[in-house]
Amino acid sequence: MDDCIFCKIAAGDIPAERVFEDDHVVAFRDLNPQAPTHVLVIPKRHIATLNELKPEDEAVIGRMYGAARDIAEQEGFADAGYRTVVNCNEAGGQTVFHIHLHLLGGRMMHWPPG
Repeated sequence: MDDCIFCKIAAGDIPAERVFEDDHVVAFRDLNPQAPTHVLVIPKRHIATLNELKPEDEAVIGRMYGAARDIAEQEGFADAGYRTVVNCNEAGGQTVFHIHLHLLGGRMMHWPPG
């Protein structure tokens, strides 16, 4: 999409501190981190919300979680633990309408979340 900031990041049109990339996903540091490590993992193809997923998108969702696992290992907190979050629509806390997985680590996570 022409006006999607995450599509522009995936295309390399907007700079971001990338920590992972493959043929299907890009991961970069969040500009407003909520933990010592806060990375966003996005599919390169635009999908606005979880509600728009199609059966053929299931592999890319799995790849997003595989990337999160790899990044947690790379960042050194995989064994200690981390949190992954995907928000859907406004009431769910989604502010950028291109699905993205938040990877948060490097501190103790509490429950319930906000």
